[in-house]
Amino acid sequence: MPRLTATLIALTTEEQTALEKIARRPSTAQQIALRATIVLRAAQGASHGAIARELGITKDTSRLWRNRWLELSARGLPIEDRLQDAPRPGCPPTFTLEQITQLYALACAPPEQYGRPISHWTDAELADEMMKQQVVDSISPRHVGRLLAEAELKPHQTRYWLHPPPDTEFAAKVTDICQLYEQAAERAERGELTYSLDEMTGIQALERTMPNLDMKPGRCEKVEFEYIRHGTQTLIASLNVATGQIDQASVGDTRTEVDLDAHLRALLGPAPTAPKIHLTMDCLNTHQSESMVRLVAELEPEPIELGEKGKSGILASMATRSDFLKDPSHRLVVHFTPKHSSWLNQIEVWFSILVRKLLRRSSFTSQADLKAKILAFVDYFNRTLAKPFKWNYTGKPLVS
Repeated sequence: MPRLTATLIALTTEEQTALEKIARRPSTAQQIALRATIVLRAAQGASHGAIARELGITKDTSRLWRNRWLELSARGLPIEDRLQDAPRPGCPPTFTLEQITQLYALACAPPEQYGRPISHWTDAELADEMMKQQVVDSISPRHVGRLLAEAELKPHQTRYWLHPPPDTEFAAKVTDICQLYEQAAERAERGELTYSLDEMTGIQALERTMPNLDMKPGRCEKVEFEYIRHGTQTLIASLNVATGQIDQASVGDTRTEVDLDAHLRALLGPAPTAPKIHLTMDCLNTHQSESMVRLVAELEPEPIELGEKGKSGILASMATRSDFLKDPSHRLVVHFTPKHSSWLNQIEVWFSILVRKLLRRSSFTSQADLKAKILAFVDYFNRTLAKPFKWNYTGKPLVS
């Protein structure tokens, strides 16, 4: 009687390449990688026994996946689907689709609606409520958790979101700031300055109680968890948009109107020579203060009658001061970001660099030490890392 030989598998170039990638890919499940290897070896003409000996499996396993590949290839299934397990009948579902839908509806409803003085559902409470309402006779919290996971419902999790107040000028403000960034280099050639300014408050001077453990092969650096608090400092920084450098950094105990005024006067100097200065800031009250108005007025060629704060003229209210500061005819023009839109301010990008490269892992023995290290980092950044940020957002609405 003649010996039975295994059917030879003929692979296309596309199938060959795809199977090799699946077999080599580190993220591929071991079973799937094994099945891909079986098919590849079968396509090279290896017998069931040779494949079994080489891969440490049984002949039945080798035969099963050779035949399954041939069967599913004839049906035109995608390559990865041919390596999956066949559907299994399993046991009949315990709960009807209607009961599961009622569970989902319950999980999405506030617990207070059902007389439970809690903020969110747990699996156990959902199971209890399902039985209390006689939707099901019995269900375990674990099974409730499985059903919720299938629907990607997570009553135990929350994420903050913000619904900003309506701003009729939002689009205009965003477009103005984006154009300001885009044209900063061109204006710099004419001697104009473009700055992005903001404060970083509550920077903690934390001293680790023990020194770090150095990095070794196979072990990252270890930072002591316990720390001593030495108070906080506030950083006011001005980023030159055209160069990417921090032209002025002020570190102190507060961020008052006086602090901002001193910072800006140090930034601009006693006799600014720039024909035009653009300043991007958020709409914090100190950014629309009397001191800001007086600074802008001082830079004008002719004296300006400002009035009296809280009573008359330009200083009458925050709205009148804001309008004055935004006037494009002035030598110093302030461009305010919309409320809750700090992401528009480029200095925020630099603050994240400061946190990652210095603040997060350092140890500070005092507020003076924190201040010195921040200023040293500013100097280091300007010498070695500074370059203009690539601002890709143009101000067009983001649509999903």
